[in-house]
Amino acid sequence: MKKARPAPRHTRKAGALVAALAIPALLAAAPVASKTLVYCSEGSPENFYPAVNTTGTSFDANSQIYSRIVDFERGGTSVVPGLAERWEISPDGKVYTFHLRKGVKWHNHRDWKPTRDMNADDIVFSIERQWKESNPYFKVTSANHSYFNDMGLPKLLKSVEKVDNYTVRITLERPEAPFLSDLAMEYAGIQSKEYADAMLKAGTPEKIDQEPIGTGPFYLVRYVKDAIIRYKAFPQFWGGKAKIDDLIFAITPDASVRWAKLQKGECHVMPYPNPADLDAIRKDPNVVVLEQPGLNVGYLAYNTQKKPFDDVRVRKAVNMAINKKAIIDAVYLSAGVPAINPIPPSMWSYNKAIKDDPYDPAAAKKLLAEAGYPNGFPTDLWAMPVQRPYNPNAKRIAELMQADLAKVGVNAEIKSFEWGEYRKRMQAGEHQMGMLGWTGDNGDPDNFLHTLLGCDAAKTNGSNVAKFCYQPFEELVQKAKVLSNQKQRAELYEKAQVIFKEQAPWFTIAHAVQLKPVRKEVVDFKLSPFGRHTFYGVDIKE
Repeated sequence: MKKARPAPRHTRKAGALVAALAIPALLAAAPVASKTLVYCSEGSPENFYPAVNTTGTSFDANSQIYSRIVDFERGGTSVVPGLAERWEISPDGKVYTFHLRKGVKWHNHRDWKPTRDMNADDIVFSIERQWKESNPYFKVTSANHSYFNDMGLPKLLKSVEKVDNYTVRITLERPEAPFLSDLAMEYAGIQSKEYADAMLKAGTPEKIDQEPIGTGPFYLVRYVKDAIIRYKAFPQFWGGKAKIDDLIFAITPDASVRWAKLQKGECHVMPYPNPADLDAIRKDPNVVVLEQPGLNVGYLAYNTQKKPFDDVRVRKAVNMAINKKAIIDAVYLSAGVPAINPIPPSMWSYNKAIKDDPYDPAAAKKLLAEAGYPNGFPTDLWAMPVQRPYNPNAKRIAELMQADLAKVGVNAEIKSFEWGEYRKRMQAGEHQMGMLGWTGDNGDPDNFLHTLLGCDAAKTNGSNVAKFCYQPFEELVQKAKVLSNQKQRAELYEKAQVIFKEQAPWFTIAHAVQLKPVRKEVVDFKLSPFGRHTFYGVDIKE
């Protein structure tokens, strides 16, 4: 039996391989002594460049490959060293000096080999690629660096400098309380400048996002769209080799099929179980269901720049026309609680004093009449094509909303698209009403209130799909960003939530409990508060 190659092979496009590919065959091909963990993922990544993605599906696929300057502790929200082993922040909060680890190795590639370790050039390149249009990689794969733009980083950054090979200085235009946490997020994975330069010279710059090279705990071996992602533990990983040798993402969009595979032992970890399956899952003697409150929200966004949803009275009327309790009872079962605010109750600064819009169809009809729509109006209603904890069945939720809205004269046509297309069109603002959701990325309210509802993110291609740019709200959120005192920040965020409820850019649906069925032979898998799936530190009993 041949040993696994030390270097990743080219990624491969979906084709005839898809039909022929079978997980058992792949498992059989692995060395007998190796430890293999199979994760039944819910979908295919959009690419292998995390900076242009905002979906958990893509982040999970990329997180295994890349390291970041700083990271979050495993299973928590505290910032810990990553590629930077230590750092200093200036007294005015504007200058961050990062001291990088020495001896950090890059993955190999079949057609290219690194000649040096990771250094400051790679950090500067990875940031400037998202920031400066003059960078030759700015438009490669996509010019829409979603998180970077949505968090206002183009205007926040003043300079990113290489002090020496192992020191990077980042200077901000103003203090930014969440900045260190922002750098620990998945979008901020560090790529090799040396690899980028080589591929640019070869005329194939797109390769760095298709055949990725990172410094993370696993390297990519093979990717077949809608079928499989196969990784292997990187022996020279700076944190020490992973406990498992082979990591396989078996792409399985259907939650019932994921559960069937978990039962049979064909996968070891599955995300996003159907709420209706939970009783059966909990009774399986070979499975443990890990759970914790989710840092998330599911919502229906109104496009506030399109009629009739540019009128707050219409938005409020639709809020009152939808029976939220019926949706929670029918779809979420025990896995969700009604959402009132745009941030989850477990997050600091949550405003407990705010009351939800009541379910009141009569009041909704009256408000529609006041807004000039006594007989209602036609609209679209976009339903997510994928399952998430914050939205376990968008089609069913859309049908319930459609029936409720019909009672007040609003004729809603349900629409959906492939997930990548859905996100792209929503961010472009093509919808009138559309469902999305969010799982927090850094534990800071700014990650919800600014990233999803701020003016920076309301632009075309931004994550503010309500296209909500309301100055009284914006001023509070922007002021909170520059303060270091959490109590003062919380007071501003509490006021911002009051304005959010008054202006109603969303119908807030639910906060989901994070549930993860895991087979008992899996050792030390930790739930991420951000809903990510990372496998460094995880072991499996043989």
